[in-house]
Amino acid sequence: MTKEELIAKAVDVLAEEFEVEKEEITPDADIKKTLDLDSLSLVDLVALIEETFDIKIKGTDLVKTTTFQELYDFLFERVQAK
Repeated sequence: MTKEELIAKAVDVLAEEFEVEKEEITPDADIKKTLDLDSLSLVDLVALIEETFDIKIKGTDLVKTTTFQELYDFLFERVQAK
């Protein structure tokens, strides 16, 4: 999977799951604000990522991830490593 394919898939899944417009999910956008995440929905995000990309992550892996670009970089690294 290329990074562009990963990003497109992530945007599609996140927009649908968190009911936001795809246009709002930009690389520099704040994940928590854009997706309106609280601690409970962060758990949903982790589960969604694990299921979508067939990887295992911890919620703590995402704590320092603030922008979508950071999330894409993290996901791409994990997908490539499996």
